[in-house]
Amino acid sequence: MNDTAPAYGLSDEENELAGLVRTFTDEVIAPISYQADRDHALPLDVVARMGELGLFGLPFPEEAGGQGGSYLTFCLAVEAIARVDQSLAITLEAAVGLGAMPLFRFGTAEQKARWLPDLLSGRALAGFGLTEPEAGSDAGATRTTAVLDGDEWVINGTKQFITNSGTDITSFVAVSAVTARVTDASGKPRAEISTIIVPSGTPGFTVEPAYDKVGWRASDTHPLTFDNVRVPAANLLGQRGKGFTNFLSTLDEGRIAVAALATGAAEGCLEESVTYAKQRVVFGVPIAEHQFIAFTIARMRSRVHTSRLAWHDAARRRDAGVPFAEQAAIAKLVASDAAMLNARDATQIFGGYGFMNESVVGRHYRDSKILEIGEGTNEVQLMIIARSLGLG
Repeated sequence: MNDTAPAYGLSDEENELAGLVRTFTDEVIAPISYQADRDHALPLDVVARMGELGLFGLPFPEEAGGQGGSYLTFCLAVEAIARVDQSLAITLEAAVGLGAMPLFRFGTAEQKARWLPDLLSGRALAGFGLTEPEAGSDAGATRTTAVLDGDEWVINGTKQFITNSGTDITSFVAVSAVTARVTDASGKPRAEISTIIVPSGTPGFTVEPAYDKVGWRASDTHPLTFDNVRVPAANLLGQRGKGFTNFLSTLDEGRIAVAALATGAAEGCLEESVTYAKQRVVFGVPIAEHQFIAFTIARMRSRVHTSRLAWHDAARRRDAGVPFAEQAAIAKLVASDAAMLNARDATQIFGGYGFMNESVVGRHYRDSKILEIGEGTNEVQLMIIARSLGLG
């Protein structure tokens, strides 16, 4: 297929990395993907092998212990994995974007020395505790509080849908919390939101039982409870009161990576459909010879191509240091739509086989819905795009 050929505009090094991860995915991840999904269990042995490949350190400089790659290079790896297994793709994306990146960008020298080496090597994972029952897209509605008591923060509250928060190798969760109630320049009250590192195993920090999810079933996701959790004041991540602002910058990058993940899912459905349509014989001919099937797959190919162009553009802008928030929103919107549409079309092409969990397209059908919700709903992406046009 054309999608396996070197992508136009990528360097030899970028294409080599993409090919390496694609081969690793086909040989190592694909054989265990169904069982991991069935068991609702993150395969930590595979995570370790991903770490050995250097995937968790891709977009970080070598002096920090990373691979010195670009953000685009990192997203190429996410896309390649997502073709076959979205759970492991989101594990990598969240480990880098929500776990290691905020620490690298806003952490103190002491915090980085303590936690960053294991995160960039894949020996440890970290989560970011933002979402709450009443605070998701509206993070300003955060109810979790952190009160400074001497030289300790005392944290109380709950979080939900937190990725990589309860594995055997989770080292900490960075928690957004209201640290004060202040008045803005217009005289309106608002919450001062800060981010605080809570190491795994801290007394009062409870990782609740994992969710029974529709999709991404091998990804580690839990609700969290904080009951008078005490951590050192030095565990403040970044400047006090800048927790939400800092997270928004991380979220913009995350939308590019999720767009790459969605593109990979759309491509996985395309690849499976092409292969199946050439093999499945009905009324004496392969179904690929029927124009309706051929045209359906052609539309699937167009969606993959368009999605890839969108996230490549956003990633190049990010790497160039120019504004990219609007392009990230466009990429996330276009790619998540493509993943859902391709999953639906692929399942229809496969018929009854596509309704089986053993089928890659069946798992993509379940997995892809969350792509329209996570990292900001698609309605939020539309809001961002509209605002960039001076609308709304």
